[in-house]
Amino acid sequence: MGSSMADGIICQLQRNSGKWGDVVEEIVRIEKRVFPKHESLAKSFEQELRKNNCGLLYTEIGGDVAGYVMYSWPSSLCASITKLAVKENYRKQGHGEALLKAAIDKCRTRNIHRITLHADPSRIPAVSLYKKFGFIVDTLVRGYYSSDRDAYRMYLDFDAD
Repeated sequence: MGSSMADGIICQLQRNSGKWGDVVEEIVRIEKRVFPKHESLAKSFEQELRKNNCGLLYTEIGGDVAGYVMYSWPSSLCASITKLAVKENYRKQGHGEALLKAAIDKCRTRNIHRITLHADPSRIPAVSLYKKFGFIVDTLVRGYYSSDRDAYRMYLDFDAD
């Protein structure tokens, strides 16, 4: 963990945990604030999380959920980062970076060969973060988010051991 986030703890959301409801509720609030309504998983977040091939990591600071990353592994070789968000007041402190690194590490333990994600080209900090971790822009997907919002499809390949 980076020194700038000494106060942040990365936790894995466990289905049977007593914190499940509170954490999901807080993440849904972040989801609604960060993403436009048609992109938000707020209505289906809990159903998504209950899927067998889905994981969620979140950063907790003094009992407050500061950010989260949701990822899935639809096949044994490929994983996908489906959501990454940090509350505004916790941005630029290394939390997004720590969450992304933790999700990549989790995927590595599953012997995944490639991680994919989609990022809005206008969200420069997000695109820069992914590139910093070695993600490469594969293509521009026109109308991915909505008719007037495109996305970069990005990927990160792991070296075969």
